[in-house]
Amino acid sequence: MTDLSDLPPLWSGRRALGLRPVLPLLAALALWLYAVRHTDVSRLDDYGLVTALHPSFWAGLAVLTAGFWFTVRDRRRPGGWPAAYVLGLLVMERATQAVLYPTPLYAWAWKHDGVVDHLLTVGGLQSADQIGDMAVYDQWPGFFAAQAALVRLLGVDSAAMYMAWWPLASSLLLLFPLLLIYRTFTEDRRLIWTAVWLFFVANWVGQDYFSPQSVAFALHLGVLAVVLRRYGRSGTGGGSGRRGQAVWTVVLTVLVMAMVISHQLTPAMLVVSLLALVLLRRHRDWVPVATTVVIFLAWCATAALPFLSAAMPDMIRAVGDIGGNVERGYGATPTGAGALATSWAARLLSGSVLLLAAAGVWRQPVLRYRAMPLLVITAAPLPMFVASSYGSEMIFRVLMFMLPGVAFFAAAALLPKVRTLAAAEAAAEAGARRKTEPPARRGIGARLRAGFGIRVWGPLLVLLAGTAVFVPSYSGKDRINYFPPQEVALVGQLFDEAPEGSLVVAANRNYPLAYASYGSIDHYWFLEDDRSHVDEIVRDPAGTLATDMAGVDRPSRAYFLFTQGQLANSEMNGQLTGAQLNSVLESVAASPRFRLVAENGAGAVYELRQPEETEGTEGKGPVEGTAVVKGTAAVEGTAGEGGGER
Repeated sequence: MTDLSDLPPLWSGRRALGLRPVLPLLAALALWLYAVRHTDVSRLDDYGLVTALHPSFWAGLAVLTAGFWFTVRDRRRPGGWPAAYVLGLLVMERATQAVLYPTPLYAWAWKHDGVVDHLLTVGGLQSADQIGDMAVYDQWPGFFAAQAALVRLLGVDSAAMYMAWWPLASSLLLLFPLLLIYRTFTEDRRLIWTAVWLFFVANWVGQDYFSPQSVAFALHLGVLAVVLRRYGRSGTGGGSGRRGQAVWTVVLTVLVMAMVISHQLTPAMLVVSLLALVLLRRHRDWVPVATTVVIFLAWCATAALPFLSAAMPDMIRAVGDIGGNVERGYGATPTGAGALATSWAARLLSGSVLLLAAAGVWRQPVLRYRAMPLLVITAAPLPMFVASSYGSEMIFRVLMFMLPGVAFFAAAALLPKVRTLAAAEAAAEAGARRKTEPPARRGIGARLRAGFGIRVWGPLLVLLAGTAVFVPSYSGKDRINYFPPQEVALVGQLFDEAPEGSLVVAANRNYPLAYASYGSIDHYWFLEDDRSHVDEIVRDPAGTLATDMAGVDRPSRAYFLFTQGQLANSEMNGQLTGAQLNSVLESVAASPRFRLVAENGAGAVYELRQPEETEGTEGKGPVEGTAVVKGTAAVEGTAGEGGGER
């Protein structure tokens, strides 16, 4: 008879231990799936997605965070489990909106879709004489040209078919360069993955939407990873060393070129970071910074020169004006309980992570020496406050570029002791010795005190709080950013029917498809005008708007567009109250100078009658001080508390 006692068990203790982390992960994802199936986003309040989410979402987030923490701190767990939990976090953070909302979020994402569509329609780049201020996007066309090619490749109608999933895709792009940067300074798995978790939790600024910034930031991290980890390490000399150096120079050049032709600010941030490394003698090779500067200046002196020539006086005046560079203007102040709560949640999250980073630098002196290049890169963006306001968004962009290093040192504050590369071999030897020694027997009470003390529960509470606060920081303004299908259909009908050369007047630009036909349709957003003229519109809405909109000759027409997205943006950012905007709509609706051409539950479109159609009215042309434009300046919006745009 065969002796079965010598066969290995089907379910060994080691195998069970290895699979144990899957239970919290599966439970968290199951709770998330249940939450998205039972969340109603048809009526969002001023707290955005926060109050709309089903309670099971928050339970899933807590289970996921706790599972991650107990998994990442246990050295017996296989290395792939922390990565699985981070992927689960990205799904819950960045895919929830894509699943819940039937249309893509963010007016700026819709704007970029319009740029891609225009590039596909026209088939080439255009100048300011042809498309006005929107020509600036043709001066940094890298992202849009790539998206146009992707639209053709996928065979879809437009980028709107997939841009709702762009936050998840662009966040995944950041994961690989982040890991490379962190592994340059440590092999401590706990530190690496906790830093990655904190980065994504604290990254509420919103560079991940469908925008050039989302790809440029990934390229920025990719260049830093090459410089810190590989460049200059191909060999000590000889032919093989020179060949390796040349290979990494080519890689770096390709990454920098893709970044420079896609975005204005990111190459400048990269130059500052590389210069800081060289000047502080944390990287001794000038080739990376020289390559970046040459490519950046070459593009600025050629393709980008038209925009820079016009913008240079304002850019020079902004240098040194720190107060003006961080100041918010009219229409950029959070108003109402929901907007204020979202604003303070974001501040609390960012401030807490910055304080944790400072504590990590202080508590882990080995990192102050071993990870000094990362500390330099973290502080390098700070001088940009002196250089520019970047459309009142420099504070958010500086925070975003500091975040990779901030997350690393903040994670170090949550761990009792971290290992650098220099200590890795010693730790491995000590581990080998421990395996040959008999394990010390400890009582249950001792094991509980050792495993479940403040060093475990304290950091877990910090991670739970930060992960929860991310949700209002990131999704608290979804009342502004979400455009229901009715609003998309209304605006789409307007631009489908508007003749070439028509004028569309709206309170602000917070509506979908606002740039769908920017090559042939003009725009006027009256809340962006001088406050004195806004007051005139409030006093006599129909009369003042009719005067502003006059002078558009047939076959072109002048339209007044009112949508719920404009109302939400105006109310939550301190422009006009809901009552004031509704009075504007009521005045236009009651005026014989306008006629209704389209209406649904999300808004209405009115057309200005021609003078011969309305007795007693006479077109006088736009009043002095109003601005009729074919687009807007080059600076992208973001999820900052300023404008609520990304």
